[in-house]
Amino acid sequence: MLAGMGLELMKSKVEGAARLSVAPMMDWTDRHCRYLHRLISRNALLYTEMVTAPALVRGGAVHLLEFNPEEHPVALQLGGSDPRELAQAARLGAEAGYDEINLNVGCPSDRVQSGTFGAVLMKDPDLVAECCAAMIAAVEVEVTVKCRIGVDDQEPRKVLPEFLERVSGAGVTRFAVHARKAWLQGLSPKENRDVPPLDYPLVGEMKAAFGHLHLSVNGGIASLAQARGFLDQGLDGVMIGRAAYHAPWDVLGAADRVIFDVDPPAGTPEEIVEAMLPYIEAHLAAGGRLHQVTRHMLGLFAGRPGARHWRRVLSEGATRKGAGPELLARALAEVGDLSGAT
Repeated sequence: MLAGMGLELMKSKVEGAARLSVAPMMDWTDRHCRYLHRLISRNALLYTEMVTAPALVRGGAVHLLEFNPEEHPVALQLGGSDPRELAQAARLGAEAGYDEINLNVGCPSDRVQSGTFGAVLMKDPDLVAECCAAMIAAVEVEVTVKCRIGVDDQEPRKVLPEFLERVSGAGVTRFAVHARKAWLQGLSPKENRDVPPLDYPLVGEMKAAFGHLHLSVNGGIASLAQARGFLDQGLDGVMIGRAAYHAPWDVLGAADRVIFDVDPPAGTPEEIVEAMLPYIEAHLAAGGRLHQVTRHMLGLFAGRPGARHWRRVLSEGATRKGAGPELLARALAEVGDLSGAT
């Protein structure tokens, strides 16, 4: 009974954190990136890069599940299309301590399509429902879905409500909807993030039609003010991707105050740099390289005088053998010293 109450409290906490989340992004939202983001916002929900179920179950790549306890609340995004395999992968994720397991039904890359998962699954909501039902049966943490509004020649106003109805019928109550179609042929993954037009009103219509579901909107959202606007319109959450990565302080620095109505953990990006130093020292002591961490910090001073010099010092120096925390002190000295520099 007590365990069940604890689980419900955790689900409620994660759902609250989903008011603002940082999207899963391949090659970007690794554990070093997520640690940085957690220092900036204590409350936003963080997502891993997509991890494929075959890599975990058949390949035994459980090292991909490593994360720092400071990252909570943190969700694992899985890719796959085999219900049994996804259930096994979800179980591994839950055992590793993730607060949520998310199924990727939105990635349009050729590599993902060849594995019959990602956005191509928008064409088979029955299979998605079967996968989700298997995952829900396997774990106690919440199972969620990130999807598109449709793919190729599908009509989103027909496809998306049918998809939500079918998959929610399997027990999923929280969805993050990228408000663009994905074109599986003819557009690159990068173009699929920019070229298909955004249809935010459709996501709002889905919230009106499925009031019992927790719906987050994703795609092209560039500021906290824009995110706050979506919440004020009645959506349950906002998921921000590239803007949160390229300008983490601008997006996450005031997120705790603006979105969650609590004080943020730091007042300046300089404080974040100082807070990262013990983490960096521990990473180097364990045999890691400086650039593995600092590549995620390049946008920390975006728009500030000296930001270009901050990026240059880190980009040029962090890959050098023996580079250590002193490089950040050098880079930090450039910030604000050159009036008008960007």
